[in-house]
Amino acid sequence: MLCSAAAKRLVTGVCQAARRPAVTGLVSSRGYKGDAPDDTRGDLIEIPLPPWEQKLDEPTDIKRRRLLYESRKRGMLENCILLSLFAKRYLNTMSELQLQQYDRLINEPSNDWDIYYWATEAQPTPDVYQGEVMDMLKEFTKNRNQEQRLDAPSLEYLEKQSQ
Repeated sequence: MLCSAAAKRLVTGVCQAARRPAVTGLVSSRGYKGDAPDDTRGDLIEIPLPPWEQKLDEPTDIKRRRLLYESRKRGMLENCILLSLFAKRYLNTMSELQLQQYDRLINEPSNDWDIYYWATEAQPTPDVYQGEVMDMLKEFTKNRNQEQRLDAPSLEYLEKQSQ
């Protein structure tokens, strides 16, 4: 049996060894450089996305359902919560023109962070996305009633509307 001092040295040695690389020279010294002036972004991978196309012959009820789904299933949690709550409040009352604006807004930009920054007014909204729906989203994002917005809404409200 090991004495307590020997056991302590053994555990300490194992813990210290786990923190350092097992083989020196194989550990990469390159880290995230961000927007450093010497960053060539040569390691950046661009994934081509198909261009957004407006669905011209889509029935309005199908468009609303699709936009509800697309509002809930985003690339980042912040937009999932924000857009799904926005859709719950406004989607069923939007005109056809507003639905087209909303469709373009949530589907054409390839980066969800752009939508988030425009909605929170952290960055200016490009003219092509500025309109009535963007104004509604910006106002909704301000959360003037200080509602608790921690999760996307349950879909139970849809069942109540159909009854």
